[in-house]
Amino acid sequence: MELLKSSEFERMNVGASHTAKEIAQQPRLWNETKEIILYHRERILSFLTSIKNQHDQLRIILTGAGTSAFVGDTILPHLKGIVNNKKIVVESIATTNIVSNPDSFLDENFPTIMISFARSGNSPESLAAVNLGEQIIKDFYGIIFTCNPDGLLAEKKKNDSNHLVIYMPTEANDQGFAMTSSFTTMLLSVLLLSHVKHIHTLEKTLDDLVQAGNSIISESEKSVKELATSTFSKVVYLGSGVFEGLAREASLKLLELTGGTIPSTFDTSLGFRHGPKSILDKETIVFVFLSSHSYTRQYDLDILEEIYRETDRGKVVAISSIKDEMSVNHCDLFYHVDLPKINNDILLTFPYILYAQTFAMYKSINLGFSPDNPSPSGVVNRVVKGVTIHPYAKDPKNGGDLS
Repeated sequence: MELLKSSEFERMNVGASHTAKEIAQQPRLWNETKEIILYHRERILSFLTSIKNQHDQLRIILTGAGTSAFVGDTILPHLKGIVNNKKIVVESIATTNIVSNPDSFLDENFPTIMISFARSGNSPESLAAVNLGEQIIKDFYGIIFTCNPDGLLAEKKKNDSNHLVIYMPTEANDQGFAMTSSFTTMLLSVLLLSHVKHIHTLEKTLDDLVQAGNSIISESEKSVKELATSTFSKVVYLGSGVFEGLAREASLKLLELTGGTIPSTFDTSLGFRHGPKSILDKETIVFVFLSSHSYTRQYDLDILEEIYRETDRGKVVAISSIKDEMSVNHCDLFYHVDLPKINNDILLTFPYILYAQTFAMYKSINLGFSPDNPSPSGVVNRVVKGVTIHPYAKDPKNGGDLS
């Protein structure tokens, strides 16, 4: 039984009613997300232009917690590549870091746009990060991408002229435990925001992405299920550039949906050799997200070949938009994302993550978990609980002269 194409009844029987639906619906929601950003195009341009006209320099902070933070981590290298001037600084800083150490991450004299990613908008840190920004930074603005129009963050800021609140498609408010469609729709939204002036030129490319996503769901699910139900005890995800953030998200999906019973980790293709490679053994599956960038791809292929030639290893899986002899011959399983006209890695993150999400769901079921609720004891929750937000007061003794 292949759940992404099965009935609601079949999904319910294995506790994956929400998770399977939310993975499968993503290509359709990508198209809906495009329409949402197109609808708000003039509003977005007006908001950004007004801020830019007021300040000689701007800082953009991409923020969220958990998977929402990894949206920022994934898009960051792309944004750095297109913001090629000294007027704008772009950073990805998790709300959990901002809230616990605001003096380290927020500069009162640096005009800042905080771009918040929030599935529910009810996480304590999401609200606290915005509150701290307003409290500390003299010129503070916000853009909120949220999947929940009724969330506290959206309700608080929807009528604030210094904030722009944009709602994701209704179905992107994932009801399953792990974020799937909420991750890719928020990622696509900030990508389109960064190209909002010329968004119409991307429409054909987005159509190709939707088609590729549907092809993966219809053609690769059985193979991914077989891999997930094989015997292994650890998983590694590797990728360079934007794929480092994606590898981190892929690693978290498996850890979440298997209740922590399958340790998973992530790294860059070059960084893996510097100690983390110690994890390799016959029980470890390694996924490599291969770059389409000719220079970067060389390093991805180097580590792919190196791991493949190891004697004490598990399966090696390559995911690539380019099907060449080097990549096909140095892995046990090769997944080809057929997008020959796309040579920008940020666009490939959308089809690539479908493999990792599907793999995590099937391993969860294989181990006897319910993907919709892999932590019934409440050790972790869909919306984080138990966080106390303490009142902020600048400590004059902290961060001063070392002498």
